[in-house]
Amino acid sequence: MNKERKLIIAGNWKMNKTVAEALDLVRGLKIELANVKEVDMVVCPPFTALSEVSRAILDSNLRLGAQNMSEHNVGAFTGEIAAVMLKEFSVRYVILGHSERRQYQKESDALISRRAQAAHAAALKPIVCVGETLAEREANQTEKVLQTQVRGSLAGLSKDQMVETIIAYEPVWAIGTGKTATTLQAQEAHAFIRGLLAQMCDETIARRVRIQYGGSVKPSNARELMSQPDVDGALVGGASLESRSFADIIKNSI
Repeated sequence: MNKERKLIIAGNWKMNKTVAEALDLVRGLKIELANVKEVDMVVCPPFTALSEVSRAILDSNLRLGAQNMSEHNVGAFTGEIAAVMLKEFSVRYVILGHSERRQYQKESDALISRRAQAAHAAALKPIVCVGETLAEREANQTEKVLQTQVRGSLAGLSKDQMVETIIAYEPVWAIGTGKTATTLQAQEAHAFIRGLLAQMCDETIARRVRIQYGGSVKPSNARELMSQPDVDGALVGGASLESRSFADIIKNSI
């Protein structure tokens, strides 16, 4: 696929996989994806598996991501993980503001912005998640919600930092439900986000930022989604927990 932006497909394992299971999964992925060079491929295990997975993929084309991080570098923040701790395991990417954290941990756009800035300060690439609920889409609020989340969550980033940020558009109603936005819905949302980036920065920056789609991505719909002009990859949940399905998503996207 000839795109000006390199596809990036990341697997968000969420709260799944023991260390042993994680190692089984990445061993399978290393075999399945050994010859893929056209896509940036990222696995995001739970914190407990980062160390072992980091070692296991050292000699591969897979890259390591974390599922969250604190905006603080050190201190009395029980249960939090700092960027410097992630860097010890050669983590390169970090998911911020996933809809589950926005919903269950009440994370705000302002908090996500601070975390994105902290990630860049540590030379980590944030994957910043945005997306509307079903009620918001049915009320024709999609663009309003995206505008608020994109502007708020990326506030304070320089143009250089913006280029190194990945945005994941995840319609909340499509996450883990089996429902997928139509290719037209996905493309419209991605194009709208790119338009916002042009307003916030400029057209040149907007064209360079990669925007992933997330929400029930599977091998059967990957090719059609990735063929859209403004869809630059995927943030995959459930289908990333099995090596064959995640590998097939990647192979079908090329």
